[in-house]
Amino acid sequence: MNRNTELDPRSVTSEPASLTNSAGEEKMEVASEQSSPTLHSRDSGFFERGIKTMLSIRKSKRSPNKEKGKEGTGTWKGKRLSLRFSKSYEENKTTICNGVEEIGEKIEAEPIQGKPLSVMEINELIQKRQLLEAFASIRYLEDETIAERDAEKYQDNPQEFVRKCKDVDLLYNSITNAIQSIVVGTLEHPTVEDTMLTSLVTLIACEEAAHPNTGNAAGPGSDLLGMPRKWREEWREAINESARKRVLRIPMASKEEESSWLDLHLGFLQKHLSEDLLKIKLSVKKCYPEEYQVCDTYVEAFHKAIASHLQDVSQRPLEFNELYTLLDWVANTYRSELFLGHPDLRPEVKTENLSLLLTPADWDKLKNDYIASAKGKIKSYFGNILQLEVTEKWEKEVHPEVKENLYYSSVSFDIQTIIGEHTKVSGAISRSLEMKMLELCLAELHKFIPRFGEEFMAWSTARDSPIFAPYFVAYINSFHDLASGLETAFKVNTGELQKILAALTRNFTSIFLNKLRTKAQPLLKKILTKDWILATERPDSLALAVSQFSKHLQHMREPMGQELLRDIHKYMVREYIMQVIKPRRKMNAETRQQVSEKMNQEARILNNTLIDQGSDSDWLLPAIHHIANIIGEKKKDRIKEYVKELCQDYPDIRKEHILAVLTLRGLGRARRAAIFQQGYHVLESPNGREGSTLFAEIDAPVSISCF
Repeated sequence: MNRNTELDPRSVTSEPASLTNSAGEEKMEVASEQSSPTLHSRDSGFFERGIKTMLSIRKSKRSPNKEKGKEGTGTWKGKRLSLRFSKSYEENKTTICNGVEEIGEKIEAEPIQGKPLSVMEINELIQKRQLLEAFASIRYLEDETIAERDAEKYQDNPQEFVRKCKDVDLLYNSITNAIQSIVVGTLEHPTVEDTMLTSLVTLIACEEAAHPNTGNAAGPGSDLLGMPRKWREEWREAINESARKRVLRIPMASKEEESSWLDLHLGFLQKHLSEDLLKIKLSVKKCYPEEYQVCDTYVEAFHKAIASHLQDVSQRPLEFNELYTLLDWVANTYRSELFLGHPDLRPEVKTENLSLLLTPADWDKLKNDYIASAKGKIKSYFGNILQLEVTEKWEKEVHPEVKENLYYSSVSFDIQTIIGEHTKVSGAISRSLEMKMLELCLAELHKFIPRFGEEFMAWSTARDSPIFAPYFVAYINSFHDLASGLETAFKVNTGELQKILAALTRNFTSIFLNKLRTKAQPLLKKILTKDWILATERPDSLALAVSQFSKHLQHMREPMGQELLRDIHKYMVREYIMQVIKPRRKMNAETRQQVSEKMNQEARILNNTLIDQGSDSDWLLPAIHHIANIIGEKKKDRIKEYVKELCQDYPDIRKEHILAVLTLRGLGRARRAAIFQQGYHVLESPNGREGSTLFAEIDAPVSISCF
């Protein structure tokens, strides 16, 4: 914008017109657009002097002979300068401040004879910001040059014409630079210099009147004489430059200095520019006519400056939180009551017609970068959940909480909180971003659940911890809550998640049952051994071992807790019978009686324990008792009734199972066959209760050996 120009060396001599100088020429000092204007206090006659100079300096009419006689002298003596306004300007003169109009009317009828000023003197007026007086003198010089050109005065000396054209152009450029400097400096000071801005408006109006825009292009040889200088456009461009500089001047710390650098920067931007806009509304606007639309012009300028600045910021390698800060500021702060929509700025500051702060391409890129960055962040958050479980729960063997009689783990709540918070803040930006964030969270969750399961299974395998069963139950509960919670809160299809959780549940359950088997099998293998018969083991040992696991299932959410307890109950009865019917040495009557009593006692303790813990598998209760009664019964006929009852209660029992029990009782081959044929007829019409098979899952002994 700034025109760094030099006056012709000949324009700064003591001669008012020719102004030639020696080789040691001076450069004309032009105010930089970056520097603030020097706003000295002036006397009340400032406008009057400027308007007098503009309106009353008239050209004196000269005869052709007199013109010819003075040709080449370069002097302006005896000339009366005048600024001739176009008719359109006279009609629109009321758009200028009332005070200026009154001065113009008062002094227009009082023409003043004035001595033409030299280029240096005009430049001094410009440096002193006496722009109206300077413009009048430049205008006189321009009119003089045009008249002399039209009179073909410079046919023999075209260089002189070029020099004078250059002087006029450089002086106009100096005023242009001064206008830019004044406008750029308007917001630099605590208070607004009303008189300076009012003078500026008058100056622009005078130039537009003096150089009506006829649409004609510049003449040959870059002759700009009489052409419009378009100072109103320069004024508007100066506002754009002022806005750009003020935006770039907002403090911005480095990421190394301050982790919240972007948030702080946008806060400063919001604060300083809000103050600027309020200043424009209250102090600057009143200095301009309505046609200037000052507030709209400044708002548009700041809008473009901020847009350009944020585009540069968005190209930086931003982290997750920084990307969100920028998205949120653009979407929710910029046009809100926190900034442009603040009540103090209304109604002058309007946002309805502003363009997008970021282009659609930049906006989409910002959102995509945010989602890409969120992927690692969400994975990290889920990983932190697992790490806390390992270090704070498993390693320290902290028992899980009990809420509403259910073991509780915060895993589901933590996961839903992470998903909820990220989708909520993303939804504050746009619905599409919310859905993308939800999809990302679910995708990461699908990866996290198996990873969590693997870590838990590895820990449970590596050590025999008393908190394994409670946490097994707590996690099953938690993942059930997770699936239902996501469906309710986010209205998403959890079909894929349900499959993953089902696989995880199977794996957890397998480990749970394996640990139970590990505890129970050594005790089961002792059944019918000498030590077992002699009662060296407590009759409740088996029930206590199983209870270490089964007792926790009453704190598992239904129906899974009940289903798993049924499986355990069935497993224990099945494994007990399997141990009993294995081929063994023949027992005498006394031993058979002891075995029968011990079996009935253990079966009663085991069944009562599991029923007390919530098992509803009461159909399993008679199985061991029937076999125990057969083993301990002395009467052969009574044995037949027990066999019949066994077949009626468990129609899936096979011939091999019955023969194995009768062999354990010590009956011979013929007796076994007779009893079997009399009591096994129910097999032909079993009731076949679904899910109530027992003996079908028990392998019968391959061979029966009796000793």
